[in-house]
Amino acid sequence: MLREVDLVACEDTRRTRALLTHFDIHTRTVSYWERNKLARGRELMRELADGRAVALVTDAGTPAISDPGFLLVREARACGIPVVPVPGPSAVVAALSAAGIPADRFVFDGFPPVKPGRRANRLKALRELETTVVLYESPHRVLATLEAIGHVFGAAEIVVARELTKQFEEVPVRAGYPVGDWQVDLCAGTGDAAVGLVCAVHPDGPAAHIERLKRAPVRGEFVLVIPGR
Repeated sequence: MLREVDLVACEDTRRTRALLTHFDIHTRTVSYWERNKLARGRELMRELADGRAVALVTDAGTPAISDPGFLLVREARACGIPVVPVPGPSAVVAALSAAGIPADRFVFDGFPPVKPGRRANRLKALRELETTVVLYESPHRVLATLEAIGHVFGAAEIVVARELTKQFEEVPVRAGYPVGDWQVDLCAGTGDAAVGLVCAVHPDGPAAHIERLKRAPVRGEFVLVIPGR
């Protein structure tokens, strides 16, 4: 598809060009991200109105999910321009698949509010839903959000995943747990290495995650999975 469209709108042209170059694709690229979404969005709508095909690409995850791409999609749909989704990686689904927490029903609530009072109130409202909750968080606010989760949800065993769908993704196991033995005992006989990795995921409470994250500079984007009551 990236070879066939007329234009690729991407979160970071440098990253996307590296991908295109790897596959010897020479489609023109332009940036489309949070800080230029309005002006560039108007330009892209003109391209679409002129009959050109535009691909929307993000650095990680799925375009338009906690991403300004939803504005472009909304404008295109309002103008009767077809929008074709291309299945790809999703940090929400990736976190749920590795969390070992029920996901037959869940709520994805994006990034929590920045202000402490609003964040606490939002978490309290999510707690009342009594279902699994998935949140995104930045490295600058993840400690404060984990502390707020501890106040609202108590010592719930949550999963704190980092950089999912990216090169350095991680879903930490409980500190001090004999992961090697546990993984072998729990997964022996499956013949499936992927199952072994999932079995090694063991969530912990907010306080333990805070302690772990304070041991080194906090980097990367986080996905938090909170079990329902």
